[in-house]
Amino acid sequence: MRIQLLSSLFLFSFGSYLYRVSSQPEHASFPPRGWNSYDSFCWIISEEDFLQSAGIISQRLKPYGYEYAVVDYLWYRKNVPGAYPDSLGFDVIDEWGRLIPDPSRWPSSKNRKGFTEVANKVHSMGLKFGIHVMRGLSRQAYDANTLILDTATGGAYEESGRQWRAKDIGIKERACAWMSHGFMSVNTKLGAGRAFLRSLYEQYAEWGVDFVKHDCVFGDDLDVDEITFVSEVLQKLNRPILYSLSPGTSVTPTMAKDISGLVNMYRVTGDDWDTWGDVAAHFDVSRDFAAANKIGAKGLLGRSWPDLDMLPLGWLTDPGSNRGPYRTSNLNLNERKTQMTLWAMARSPLMFGGDVRKLDETTYSLITNPFILEINSFSTNNKEFPYATGTKGSTYKTMAHSQGSRRCLEEVGKSHTQFLGFTSCNHPKVNGWSIEALDQDLDQICWKENMGSHEPLCLYKRKNFVWLRELRLFANDGMEFCLDASPRHKRTSRELKSGSFSPCRSDANQMWELNNNGSLVSSYSGLCATVKSTDANVGSSRVRSWIATGRKGEIYAALFNLNSEKTVISATISDLSKALPGRSLNATSCHGTEVWSGKDFGKIKDSISMEVEMHGCALFVLNCP
Repeated sequence: MRIQLLSSLFLFSFGSYLYRVSSQPEHASFPPRGWNSYDSFCWIISEEDFLQSAGIISQRLKPYGYEYAVVDYLWYRKNVPGAYPDSLGFDVIDEWGRLIPDPSRWPSSKNRKGFTEVANKVHSMGLKFGIHVMRGLSRQAYDANTLILDTATGGAYEESGRQWRAKDIGIKERACAWMSHGFMSVNTKLGAGRAFLRSLYEQYAEWGVDFVKHDCVFGDDLDVDEITFVSEVLQKLNRPILYSLSPGTSVTPTMAKDISGLVNMYRVTGDDWDTWGDVAAHFDVSRDFAAANKIGAKGLLGRSWPDLDMLPLGWLTDPGSNRGPYRTSNLNLNERKTQMTLWAMARSPLMFGGDVRKLDETTYSLITNPFILEINSFSTNNKEFPYATGTKGSTYKTMAHSQGSRRCLEEVGKSHTQFLGFTSCNHPKVNGWSIEALDQDLDQICWKENMGSHEPLCLYKRKNFVWLRELRLFANDGMEFCLDASPRHKRTSRELKSGSFSPCRSDANQMWELNNNGSLVSSYSGLCATVKSTDANVGSSRVRSWIATGRKGEIYAALFNLNSEKTVISATISDLSKALPGRSLNATSCHGTEVWSGKDFGKIKDSISMEVEMHGCALFVLNCP
């Protein structure tokens, strides 16, 4: 009953928030919230599926502030045999080299309408419409050498007595690393290059787009020139468009300093999928951006927010698959609560990725939890709290962690972690693999570069699974799951993310080549496998904690257990004041409740303490007068 009452109060409060946002010109006053199609549909979503999803979002999630419905990448690609994320020649473009929706999947786009009718229908539902776009110019437009539109005249762009074309502005050597056959940078120093980009974003505004997710210009693919010019174009449009950057591999607060004022949200991680390794990889980066005061900093016509990526909860597909949603999230309930709590405490945008047409009650209650949404929207002083302690940690051996049909390879030591990731083969640190025979049937391929005293991370190859120089790699000698890397990864590396293992099948995604120089190359995507070692500064028990202040003075304290066993986590009330400027709690009696269990702790004079499940968390709400 108490939770139901809080939920009702929250709805009333958040309704007022929505009204205030709509009456203000400021962009992204609070972390944006919505739904993105990628986690459930990959790139193959159709107009029918999207509008059906938008209708459900309007009915069930809009009252909780989920206001954006976003079509993710490749809406312009024909869904036909041979088409995949890095294929060439399957995109639909107009005479000016601009990408337009594939009419076979988006029938309302015919007759040069683009997304106009889809956007109108989304708006009629009380939602805002968003799309994913790539950097610069498509390779298909470059090869066709299309003319460039001058939106000021409505004709071809002319300068120095001639008409300019795609090959004049495309920088072919600066292709998107993870989609090299798809897109390349344009020369923004040329008037023709600027005219092309302007024609793109003016067209999006004409379609009724409210949100643009701009990919392959940030992180490893940083292109400050294009981000800067696009931001300038968006400022001059007569339609407000929220500006988001994706992905964010290898992003640091120093890098974000150059762009956070130009955008409204920006990814600070690679793709987040439903493995515990993916969730755990977000703790360090969220800590660093909070410490750098980037949460809610000045942004494009408003504020900007570090983005921890979409929430892969509920009914999903697999990354890179040419199929729609067909499986449930591999995260268990405790891991899902941990993800929601960290995203809330770090005030990340909340972009749900699961199929809303099969939104189960457990997932629904997680993404609409009133405390989570309150913290995400209105809390302040959000930061990691370094004073929490846990029971003595254990040392674990290298293991393959299996959940459903996906695996992540992780070595869990007292504070040392290895992550298997994928990056461009031009990276200088990809040549650390070596091979040795274990027996007549099995070879072991290990990463031995810069491992120090730590055990090497190893994969396995069965000798009869070889075709010419190509091979399949297994998580262990059980050979149930194979290493999978395909060009659908919407980033250039996953150095801070876990490796991806899928059931072994006859699939090009699972074909690899070990070169003599020690590089391990995906034959399908051209990416190289590498290993990233980190020493987490979290103490031997792998306990993390965050703290924030509520708008009515309440204190939120989140305690996270990254261990693979139950851990008792504690924090003293006197230490809480160390992280809260102006608050002296030494002699104060606080009243505390824990959100996920619903337990009322009553008066708490000295400390908060709770046994937290493996990979789980506790979220305390403390009222300290």
